[in-house]
Amino acid sequence: MCDTLVVVDDGRVLFAKNSDRDPNEAQFLDWQPPRSYSPGTRVRCTWIEIDQIAETHAVLLSRPFWMWGAEMGANEHGVVIGNEAVFTTAPRQEIGLTGMDLLRLALERASTAAGAVDAIVELLTRHGQGGGCGHENRGFTYDNSYLVADHRGAYVLETAGREWAVEEVTSRARSISNGLTIPGFAEGRSQRVRTWASRCRARRTITDGGASRATGLGDLMAVLRDHGADGPRYSPINGAMAAPCMHAGGLAAASQTTASWVAELTPDGARHWCTATAAPCTGLFKPVAVDDPLDLGPEPGDRFDARCLWWRHELLHRRVLTHPEQLLALITPARDEVEARWLLDPPRPEEAFAEADRLLRGWTDAVWSGALDDVADTRPPWVRRYWRIRNDRAGLPSPAHDLTKEAS
Repeated sequence: MCDTLVVVDDGRVLFAKNSDRDPNEAQFLDWQPPRSYSPGTRVRCTWIEIDQIAETHAVLLSRPFWMWGAEMGANEHGVVIGNEAVFTTAPRQEIGLTGMDLLRLALERASTAAGAVDAIVELLTRHGQGGGCGHENRGFTYDNSYLVADHRGAYVLETAGREWAVEEVTSRARSISNGLTIPGFAEGRSQRVRTWASRCRARRTITDGGASRATGLGDLMAVLRDHGADGPRYSPINGAMAAPCMHAGGLAAASQTTASWVAELTPDGARHWCTATAAPCTGLFKPVAVDDPLDLGPEPGDRFDARCLWWRHELLHRRVLTHPEQLLALITPARDEVEARWLLDPPRPEEAFAEADRLLRGWTDAVWSGALDDVADTRPPWVRRYWRIRNDRAGLPSPAHDLTKEAS
């Protein structure tokens, strides 16, 4: 489950996305340079091979560790794309391109948002979409929608099997989630039960409102961190999926925000900010650039690895989840002060990541302090059990503060 939104202002476009996936499905920033290919070259996507083109653009991707495609990303020409799972009545194709493959292929092949829409449509029509899209459950499949933007404007592209519809964003703000929205296309194609279970309508109420009021990137960061009025609140069916900053714990459906991205697109260039961690409520948005790759350590997997930023952050995140009202208060003042300072005067990406890592170590020590040992887990019993299972599968240290020094 995910949420993607844009704000189209005079002279600029603002973009934001939360990627929501399985809790141990680590995601990382993947820089790919421009490349040239000889005729006849094939490219291996997640499940199938297709013909490669002669030249591909430089891209920066936020990519779940096990797949070829990406949840969101940008290219050297200032095009950004975020995708959403949508649940439709279209017949399922057993194997094909995943929605994440289509996103990466479009960024590598198109230099404008309109061109990226055309690229997705052409590839969808030729190859179809199919194959497993889940990590814990590879049988989990879905169709896809996309928000595609550059400094000129934005488009919503929705699909059902090989069918598609596109809508240019003509209002100031637009958001998409896990349901079809384009009039004349959504009717008769939406799978109602799975769409309802995704809680997409509740989240779109928040993201539509937040986007309509947003005047800058800081406002979009706040939208992505929104837990709802009293949240996070857990349902036995689908956990805390009713607000953009999503936390897993449902018995029938469970999804966790595993990466977040905001961008400002202007004729003079693009500014991108990524958490490179799960849970934007406990993470920091840091500046990144398509043409400035960083060494962030080894690629993560689905097992705890103290060398990986994504997993080091989980030591903080999973502790805060136990009592967010009390523990979030220990980090939000510093988090907000740092981001406000960075937005006014962006540091170099490597400097921002270094400062963020120092803050992460301090926050992790703070929430695991012995003085807080009596802070009770306020989550419902089924949520506590859900996370115990995921922590065990990941080999997460318990108690986590035993490894904070190793993680540093």
